Amino acid sequence: QVQLVESGGGLVQAGGSLRLSCVATGSMIFSFYTMGWYRQAPGKQREWVATIGSDSNTNYADFVKGRFTISRDNAKSTVYLQMNSLESEDTAVYYCNADRPRPDPFDFWGQGTQVTVSS
Repeated sequence: QVQLVESGGGLVQAGGSLRLSCVATGSMIFSFYTMGWYRQAPGKQREWVATIGSDSNTNYADFVKGRFTISRDNAKSTVYLQMNSLESEDTAVYYCNADRPRPDPFDFWGQGTQVTVSS
């Protein structure tokens, strides 16, 4: 099994920055996994924010391009989400995701960390 623990959330003013971290533990070779961040605002469905592949290729949702940066440190089994120029619309619970590769694909999720942006 894989366990994901997020940290770094909190309350920040609009225009501010936060860095989220997600540490992965358990039976996994971290560098093989595609890692991602998702978020869920109150009353809304969970939505994809960003992913980073095992080759460190990154992809972002349009609404965070130029403001958020995803990165990974395979030696620490950690994925990060640097969030700059935060807006009130970024308020949500942010979840870390680990996508186990073939031949036995499976998604693992963390418990989430709250990010609140005050305007």
